[in-house]
Amino acid sequence: MAARGRPSYGEVADALTERIRTGLLRAGERMPTQEQLAAEFGVERRTVRQALELLRDAGLITVGGKGAPARVSVPSPRDAEETPRTTAAALGPRLIAAFEAPNVRVDAICLTTETLNQALAEPLRRVQAREIATPESVRVRVLVPAHDVRLAFPRPTEGAADDDKVHRHWQVRRDGHGRGLLLSLEALATRGIDVEVTLRTLPFTPPVKLYLLNGAEALFAYYNVHERTERIAGTDTRIFDALGSDSTLFPFESGGGRRDQAFVAQSQTWFDSLWGTLAADVVFDG
Repeated sequence: MAARGRPSYGEVADALTERIRTGLLRAGERMPTQEQLAAEFGVERRTVRQALELLRDAGLITVGGKGAPARVSVPSPRDAEETPRTTAAALGPRLIAAFEAPNVRVDAICLTTETLNQALAEPLRRVQAREIATPESVRVRVLVPAHDVRLAFPRPTEGAADDDKVHRHWQVRRDGHGRGLLLSLEALATRGIDVEVTLRTLPFTPPVKLYLLNGAEALFAYYNVHERTERIAGTDTRIFDALGSDSTLFPFESGGGRRDQAFVAQSQTWFDSLWGTLAADVVFDG
C-alpha cells in the first residue's frame, strides 16, 4: 500500500484487471470515469491515470477521446486466433494483411525461402487478380546462410562422409527457392508496382526464423532440430534437420503493448544490424 494507507497505482490497476478478467467489466463496456475511480479507491486522479496507463499498455482497455472514459478492449478476430500455429498455417494470412498496405515491406531470416514462397503465393495472386488494392511498392529483403558455411543443420547424423552430399542438397534447395522468390515478386512490376527484392547471406546457421512485416509485426519461430531420413542423391540418408514450415510461429505487434512494441523494434534492429554488417551478396551456384 502507498503512504497513508492509500492504494498505489499498481494496486488500482490490479483491482481493475481482476474486474475485467472476471467479467465484472465486460468487453466494450465503458470504464468508470477517472473521477469515479478516484473517489472509489480514495486516491488522486493522477494515481488513476497511471493505473489506466498500465491497463492500456497491457491491451486491456482502449483510451477514449478527450474527456471520454476508456472502454474495455474488445478482442479482435485476430486475437481470437492468437493460439500460436505452425508457420505454414500462420504466415500466409499475415502476409495477405500486410499486402493491403500501400507500401509493403517484408524482411526475413530463414534457412531457405521455401516457406516464404508458399506463403506469398496467395497475396501475390490477389494482387495480380486485383482482388486487393495494388500496392505502390514492395520491398523484400531476405537473409539466408551462405553457400560455403558448414551448416549446423541439415547435416549427417554420423561422421562426415556425407557432409558434402547433404550440403549440396541444401544448397540446391536454397538456390532454387531463392530464384523462385525473385521471379514471383519481380512479376509484380508488370502491374506498375515499384518492386525491390534482395537476398543476402549470413556466415552462420540461424537457429530461429524471423519475419518482419511493414515494420509493425515480428513473427518469430524456433527451428526445432530432428533426426530423420531423406533421400539424397539416390540414397536414404539419416540427417539432423529442421522443417521450417512446422515451426510454431509467435506473433508480436507494435500496437500490442509495450512488450510487443519493444520486441518488434528490437527484432528490426537485429535484422538491420546483420544486414548492414555480416551479410554479403548472395551467390547462386550454376
